[in-house]
Amino acid sequence: MNVEMVMQELEALGKERTKKIYLSNGAHEPLFGVATGAMKPIAKKIKKNQPLAEQLYATGNYDAMYFAGIIADPEAMTEADFDRWMDMAYFYMLSDYVVAVTLSETDIAQEVADKWIASGEELRMSAGWSCYCWLLGNRPDGEFSEGKIANMLQMVERTIHDSPERTKYAMNNFMYTVGVSYVPLHDQALKTAETVGPVEVNRDKTKSKFLNAAENIQKAVAKSQLGFKRKYVRC
Repeated sequence: MNVEMVMQELEALGKERTKKIYLSNGAHEPLFGVATGAMKPIAKKIKKNQPLAEQLYATGNYDAMYFAGIIADPEAMTEADFDRWMDMAYFYMLSDYVVAVTLSETDIAQEVADKWIASGEELRMSAGWSCYCWLLGNRPDGEFSEGKIANMLQMVERTIHDSPERTKYAMNNFMYTVGVSYVPLHDQALKTAETVGPVEVNRDKTKSKFLNAAENIQKAVAKSQLGFKRKYVRC
């Protein structure tokens, strides 16, 4: 399949209701409004195809960019490729659920995510923290430096309340993920989340909301989810 054929298939799957939901979350035109589950049959036909993924991502169409993440070959991508994708990721559903997810399936994931976290740019920071969430929720605990993750928890404790809005979401999710999926630091993550307390995030056009990682960690433990790992990161 070529890029035109994929775009035609995606357009046919678009729904106005889904499009409105994406727009309300920060997407902008062009987009068709395709539910992610509806993309799976096309993805099965194509499997991994990095050149096609690059062409689709370059269209700037949100649905095509999302689909590009599904068929991308992460191991074929360099740090420069991920930086280029981040440059085009204009809102969190691209930065955290396309670029960060794809990055998490590579050997350079931590190295690149560390640079993004240190960048000072809202969506790069958000993608960096999110990448660690995808990693910790999927890979064995032994693949991580306990000291490094502990230092990252300390960084969250010091800086989360003064961080940009989308970065706050990702940092809050990091505390939760360490608390649930990275057993060696469960206690420290819970303690950090309790110290941090509720995190206020402001959303466009709606009231601010409060995130509470400590409560959510405790709920997960009550449901016997401690040590949870996803089998797959990408759909």
